[in-house]
Amino acid sequence: MKRVILTPNPYRDKGFHTVRTAADILRKAGMEPKICLPFEVEKSFELPKDIRFCRLERELPNAELIVCFGGDGTILHTAKAATRNGIPILGVNIGTMGFMAELESHELPQLARLANDDYHIENRMMLDVSVTRGGEEIFHDISLNDVVITKGAVARIVTVSVKCDGIQAMECGGDGVIVSTPTGSTAYNLSAGGPIVEPDAHNLIITPICAHDMVSRCMVASDRRTVTLSLSRNARRNASLSVDGGKTVRISVGDTVTVRKSDCETKLLRLNDRSFYDVVNTKFNLVKDATR
Repeated sequence: MKRVILTPNPYRDKGFHTVRTAADILRKAGMEPKICLPFEVEKSFELPKDIRFCRLERELPNAELIVCFGGDGTILHTAKAATRNGIPILGVNIGTMGFMAELESHELPQLARLANDDYHIENRMMLDVSVTRGGEEIFHDISLNDVVITKGAVARIVTVSVKCDGIQAMECGGDGVIVSTPTGSTAYNLSAGGPIVEPDAHNLIITPICAHDMVSRCMVASDRRTVTLSLSRNARRNASLSVDGGKTVRISVGDTVTVRKSDCETKLLRLNDRSFYDVVNTKFNLVKDATR
């Protein structure tokens, strides 16, 4: 019997209605669903008494698939655990954009196809990011979307030096810099004026955030490059580093942030042969009615 983990975002799946329906569909198809919260909820949040919640870390070693319910943030959060265990993940969008999701909430009956392995796997490039201070690594993580250095909440600029394979690529003053995967190109990178890149491409996209000059522009580097970022020597304050929108790490002058292609790949499960351009057009409503 195929064991499938269901990870609902409790703040988006109100009353857990979507995950309840999905669990029923999977059971009727002959699968064994296990419902696990993707993250710890606030103590004041009341969980339903009639659902048995399992611990994600306990279920991962025996699971074959993960179905995630939420927006892109929920999928990103679950993707790291799935990737580290070599498990494919399918996203059901009950958020806003949902670029990584395969299904919308009204398409839940398609989940029955999982029982017959009626799907294909799409591998997505990830980033390996580390922070070095005084020759010692103080932080390490993997990223499916992006690595971001920002100035923080204070109204000031931060100057970031960007090198590719040790050679100066840019130095820009502004609100910060994004290093994105193709998957993350439709997230913060796009908001900052970066390009939309097909998710199966192999690139590192380097995009300044609100640059305070006329020459700092987005750069698209090969996935063979090692990108290093550091604060300019004349910087007087710290900056913040975040990976996939997670908890921030404070970085200071003298710290080195190293970003390269990870050996890990996220496996996204696909049920449909929907073109990436169809997804972009749908999410952004780019295609206008030709009869107008």
